This record gives sequence, structure tokens and C-alpha cells, in this order.
Amino acid sequence: MDTKLLDILACPITKSPLKLSPDKTELISKAAGLAYPIREGIPVMLESEARTLTDDERLDK
Repeated sequence: MDTKLLDILACPITKSPLKLSPDKTELISKAAGLAYPIREGIPVMLESEARTLTDDERLDK
């Protein structure tokens, strides 16, 4: 994922910044508690496609 793209993307729900997951397959929105998938290098920024973060992920464990 291009870091310049990551700098301009924001969570569509909270408008907060996103963080790239360690395995680089998701964009994490801590504020919304969601992880948006990245498919074939393209972020899917739809709430219906996002998964809910686990409690450990929300707490950075």
C-alpha cells in the first residue's frame, strides 16, 4: 500500500486516520473499531465489508 495514499485516507464513519495492519491486509480505524480489507492492493472502504476489531486489537495487545 502506498504510504501517500494512506496519508490521505480516513475512516468513512469517524473521519479519523487509518493505520495499516502489521500484515498489510487491512486498514485499522481504532475510533470506529473496524478493520477495512485491502483486496488486490485496493482498500475497500465500506462499512459492510469491514470487520469489527477484537478487544485485544482495540487495546493494541
